[in-house]
Amino acid sequence: MRRYLLPLIALVAVAPSLARAGSPDMGGGFIELLMTGRNPSPREPAVAPPIPGAPLGVRRPIWPAEPAYAPDPRYASLPMNAPPEPMSRIERGLDPRYERQVVDYDGRHAPGTIVIDSPNKFLYLVQPGGKALRYGIGVGRPGFTWAGVKTITRKAEWPGWTPPPEMIKRRPDLPAHMEGGPDNPLGARAMYLGSTLYRIHGTNEPNTIGQNVSSGCIRLRNEDVTDLYERVRVGTTVVVM
Repeated sequence: MRRYLLPLIALVAVAPSLARAGSPDMGGGFIELLMTGRNPSPREPAVAPPIPGAPLGVRRPIWPAEPAYAPDPRYASLPMNAPPEPMSRIERGLDPRYERQVVDYDGRHAPGTIVIDSPNKFLYLVQPGGKALRYGIGVGRPGFTWAGVKTITRKAEWPGWTPPPEMIKRRPDLPAHMEGGPDNPLGARAMYLGSTLYRIHGTNEPNTIGQNVSSGCIRLRNEDVTDLYERVRVGTTVVVM
């Protein structure tokens, strides 16, 4: 205790002479109060030498330097060495050509007929008056395309999917059966063509529209296949070219 009191006693002893010397700057705080008996004087910023070329008396205050690095509070809660978040998949935007639209149609097919132009990836639903509703589609990969005339023999909403044996041979990882739903590759609607395994159906991969991607089925975006589904009936003629 004595080693802390002795410096204070020494300061008190010289306080009167310091006060007579012109009230030196004690740095404020407790020491100034102890030495002078008055309230601490406010601190003034340090002042640099005069600015060259500036009017007499103009000086530049010296403020405490900014820290070289200021932590960003947004990252304060991130654990060190945290694994990076997976990048979200960037999906290819749909080419405007494949948007559903009304177009001129001068073919020989009767209104109500579905005409599938596989090379150009379009499905036409023929309308009266030389018009047609045109939808963008995905078609069979090389070796899986086909042509012919079929009829719609069945319609289903959110259909289940059972891969055929030949597909299971090519893709052993496929399930034996998948119930209908958003993850089902048949999408929201399906229209079955004749007695074949081919369908006009939706998809859970809308970014594949406009490509040769399927095993022979005709795929549309879910919003488009739902629109088409409401416009056609069982017995509708489907011409695949």
